[in-house]
Amino acid sequence: MKKTLLIILIFGFVSCKKNKENSQTELKEVIEDNAELAEIYKNDQADRQAGENIDWSVVSKRDSLRELRVYQLLDSNKVRTSKDYRNAAMVFQHGGDSTAYGMAVKMMRKSIELDSTTNKWLLAAAIDRYLLSKDEPQIYGTQYHKYGKDEPWQIARMDTTKISDAERIEYGVETLAEQKEKVKRINQKKLYDIYSQGKSVDQIVNIIKSESKSDPKYDISENGINGFGYNLMGEEKYEDALKIFTLNTELYPNAYNTWDSYGECLLALGKKEDGINAYKKSLELNPENENAEIIIADNK
Repeated sequence: MKKTLLIILIFGFVSCKKNKENSQTELKEVIEDNAELAEIYKNDQADRQAGENIDWSVVSKRDSLRELRVYQLLDSNKVRTSKDYRNAAMVFQHGGDSTAYGMAVKMMRKSIELDSTTNKWLLAAAIDRYLLSKDEPQIYGTQYHKYGKDEPWQIARMDTTKISDAERIEYGVETLAEQKEKVKRINQKKLYDIYSQGKSVDQIVNIIKSESKSDPKYDISENGINGFGYNLMGEEKYEDALKIFTLNTELYPNAYNTWDSYGECLLALGKKEDGINAYKKSLELNPENENAEIIIADNK
């Protein structure tokens, strides 16, 4: 009888151990990020990297298909991690109506609930778009509108009393003073404009280097230079684009996005090792740069 009891106890212990291992395996599966959703997010961002050359009629159709697929993933319970919800939020942020913007808010709240360290900027932007879509003023100041083809950009209607600058900073949004400077920068002449007028890329590089840093005539901000680089890539002028992206990393060495774009151009030119190193630098500067993570993993 004792021997039988001992066998039962051993069997029970082994069974419990196996059940525990199975539970751990199941838990691991639950917390893994959805690879398809990460790819959807990647494609969403790629569609918006062509600068002035974006065909919004094409992108809009792709946005609709992406939004539909995210709804299907939600219905199938395949959106589970903080990154999943953030990726889904970005897709809904580009949905174009109150329902989609409301979903973006919901997705980002869930993302932050699952991971309190998640960057909150997208939540602020989703809230602003949702409010504006209901003809209410935004509260953070993430949205900028142009009220006519030849009119300057302006900060979209905003109630500045609802949110403090301290909270804006917490959510990764510019302060009210910084937003005014941003509008000024947005309305500066674009580098692509002088390129279209016949200036060579080398001449434009010299213009950028000689521009006044305090009151530049052209948009030589990190984003302004980056956008010009993507203009050139959109025209398949990769060597010229590389000159621009290289300059941007020199002018803004601590900006993760300059290194991300630099890496993308290097890879397009077949310079794999240098490209991956650039992406690693970008990820070092911003550990949350999911695009860099994906590119590095895909090129191991």
